[in-house]
Amino acid sequence: MNPESGTFRSLRSFNFRLWTAGALVSNVGTWMQRIAQDWLVLTQLTHRDASALGIVMGLQFAPQLLLLPWTGSAADRLNQRKLLMLTQAAMGVLALALGVLTIAGTVRLWHVYVFAFLSGCAAALDAPVRQTFVAEMVGDADLPNAVALNSMSFNAAHMIGPAVAGLLIAGVGLGWAFLLNGLSFAAVLISMSFFRLSELRTSARAHRTASGFLEGLRYVWKRPDLRAILIMLFLIGTFGMNFPIFISTMAVNVFHSDARGFGLLSSIMAVGTLSGALFAASRRNPSLPSLLVGAGVFGIGCTLAALAPGYWWFGAALVVIGAAGLIFTNGTNSIMQLSTEPAMRGRVMALRVGIALGGAPIGAPIVGWVANRFGPRWALGVGAAAGLAAVLAAAYVLARRKEPHLAQQ
Repeated sequence: MNPESGTFRSLRSFNFRLWTAGALVSNVGTWMQRIAQDWLVLTQLTHRDASALGIVMGLQFAPQLLLLPWTGSAADRLNQRKLLMLTQAAMGVLALALGVLTIAGTVRLWHVYVFAFLSGCAAALDAPVRQTFVAEMVGDADLPNAVALNSMSFNAAHMIGPAVAGLLIAGVGLGWAFLLNGLSFAAVLISMSFFRLSELRTSARAHRTASGFLEGLRYVWKRPDLRAILIMLFLIGTFGMNFPIFISTMAVNVFHSDARGFGLLSSIMAVGTLSGALFAASRRNPSLPSLLVGAGVFGIGCTLAALAPGYWWFGAALVVIGAAGLIFTNGTNSIMQLSTEPAMRGRVMALRVGIALGGAPIGAPIVGWVANRFGPRWALGVGAAAGLAAVLAAAYVLARRKEPHLAQQ
């Protein structure tokens, strides 16, 4: 890996290199827990009940909307490094507690619901801070590249974590995946404790102002480009990004896979997301037309997955979905940060995360019900329709837009 090359230019920052290394370890643990949690709910705490899995997803992402008035303001006003260390530590403790309950054999479905909600509260506070903190580490010039490299780290872990989780579940049990995830958060905390504080670009972060969440809403409402992106995010985030339901129900109910086969499918999807991250890292600033293409390919990928005749064909479709989804979500991140005033970034990014993930309490139970009632393939059809609807939303804005900066590359 050459930090001087264009694709990896953000790694010239000492702080960002530390952050990337710590995040990679933690992200492997996060993916291990995601697989273990889905498998626990689907095969041990229920009898293949996709609706229960949808409720878990809904509870996990509901805080993104419930806490929205405070999360963005916290990102704008508080010390971002210290706040990130607090949220990461909280998520680590929750993972350890769930692991202890699972190993002890006392875990119940309501426990998973509670832990999903509490972890979601910590993640809701963590997400906008983590996204805006990237600019503090590398500056605005390298922000799109750093966002893409963050995604590469996350999706490299996506290739490793699910496969390891599948082996752990089959070999020693579910609880160890939760415990190892809890321990993995130490990597982020240690890396951030060694940051060179003098190299943080405080001028690139949002200023501490007395303005509140409503000002952030008004700011976005006056921007047709930002409104269009949030509509696209809502559609795809609510009905399309339900991968735990899509993959688990197809693996268990259609292909009759074991835990290892389930974990392998998630790792296969990571091949696509990692490819998408590499592509995004090699580009300069994304544009609204690129979001339209990403949403369209996402919809096509969901269609191919719904029609897949076998396990490996389904895996190939997941590669397409992963690449398109990553290019789309990364593009929304970079466009919204770079086109937003620094003093508003925390609140705007909180809105982005809230809209993208906060729709899960609506979409995940619906998609889970569709999977139970009509089958997993029809649930994937819902994701395909969401991609198409997002394309139509972007096409409408492109046809009527008057904001020239949207077309800049």
